[in-house]
Formats: sequence, structure tokens, C-alpha cells
Amino acid sequence: MKILGIETSCDETSASVISDGVVKSNIISSQLVHKNYGGIVPELASRAHQQLIIPVVDEALNIAGIDKHHLDGIAVTYGPGLIGALLVGLNFGKSLAYGLKIPYVGINHMEAHMYANFIDEPKPSYPFLCLIVSGGHTQLVRVDAPLNHTLLGETLEDAAGEAYDKVGKMLGLGCPGGPVIDKLAQEGNPEFVKFPRSYLDEDNFEFSFSGIKTSVLYWLKKNQLQNDNQKSEIKNQKLSTVNSELSIVNKKPETENRKLLA
Repeated sequence: MKILGIETSCDETSASVISDGVVKSNIISSQLVHKNYGGIVPELASRAHQQLIIPVVDEALNIAGIDKHHLDGIAVTYGPGLIGALLVGLNFGKSLAYGLKIPYVGINHMEAHMYANFIDEPKPSYPFLCLIVSGGHTQLVRVDAPLNHTLLGETLEDAAGEAYDKVGKMLGLGCPGGPVIDKLAQEGNPEFVKFPRSYLDEDNFEFSFSGIKTSVLYWLKKNQLQNDNQKSEIKNQKLSTVNSELSIVNKKPETENRKLLA
């Protein structure tokens, strides 16, 4: 079975072809236009998807060596995401499937994150815990069987990726700032600043990262760091931020694992 997958939920236009469970191609086109605005501009994202969707899908099919008329189905992200961006992928995928007279299905891409674990070996065995950490979401999910899963906890405000990017913006690192923070943090001291680790109530599995973001803001104001002449302190501060976030992300699944899978 040959399936074309399309993803346009935010600022990346992507298409992939899977044949009998094997990934034959995976094309991702990132949008650089948002760097000038310090964040994702939904209207610009939608317009960029319109320009990119056809060449991205064509490249995915070409690399996979599969003619579109040999596809058995098309799967497209229906949410969550930016509504305008999602509509580009949904309408394109639906139109293509209609023209080819093949099945079409909408996919929740948070569920796709979970089941992507089954593409590579070793495949997880049920039940298992899945920690989803993306730019806009941080969720802890218990998966008991195929398409049988329970959301145990999620972020109450900013997701981990959002906190990274917002701290990056405070430091003038551009958009997205998360990858830059990760890179520079490799050279820093994780104990340079003791930022808070908000575990919330041990009896639930919600996440909170806004406290870290606010603490970084006040720390920067208090210390008046400048990117151009105090780079070592900036690197240390970044690694302290990363250390605080990861300690929160890691502890929740460990606690949940002890309680539910013991």
C-alpha cells in the first residue's frame, strides 16, 4: 500500500510517501519569511504553503519513484494548527484524492507524533507512555492499544518549544530561537542560574513553563546582559534555561511511569 502524507499545520510544508510501512521520501520546506517578524505570521504561512505545496508533493513522489496514479490513499493533517495553513493542505489533498479516485483521511498530527514511533524498530509494546514535546504542544499520553489512548496531562500555558522561542526572542536570537539556544547551551554551565522548576501538583501530570520564561526575563533585566560583550554569561543562562525545562519534561513521565505502569 502506497500512502501520500501531507502536513501544513504551521510554518513547514511537508510531504512524505510510505510504501508498505517503509518511508520512501520525506520532504520538508521551512518558511524563512517569519524571521523578519519575530514569530509565525499566519497569513504569510498560508500564502507560503500555497506556493510550496505542489513542488513539495511532486518532489516527494519523484524521490519515492512513485507515480501519483499508483497511490492507494492520501492522509493530511486536519489539526491542531493554524486554520489557514491547515486548509491549504486539506484542500489540496482532498482535491488530489478526488481526482485520483482514492481514499482520503484527515489526521490529528498529535496522534501522528505518537504513532510515528512504530515506523522504526524496535516498536513499542502496549501499554506505553508517550511524551509529545513540539513547538506548540507538551503532552503526556498513555497509549493502551491502537487508537486507544488517554491524555494524562498537558501544558497549562506555554509549551516547552514556545518557552524556548520566547526566551530566544528576549535575547535577540531571531525566530525560531529554540535551536540557537540548544546550540549555544552546549557550551554553558547548567548551574549558572537556578531557574525555577515548576512541577505543579505531584498528583496530576500538567506542565507549566511560563514561570521559567518570566524568571529569565527578570534575570536579564536585573543583570542587563548584552549579547555582544557578555557571551559566556548568555551561554550559561541558556543552558540553565534548558536544564530547568528538561528537568520538568523528564520528571513527569518518570512519576507517571511508576504510578501507572508498575
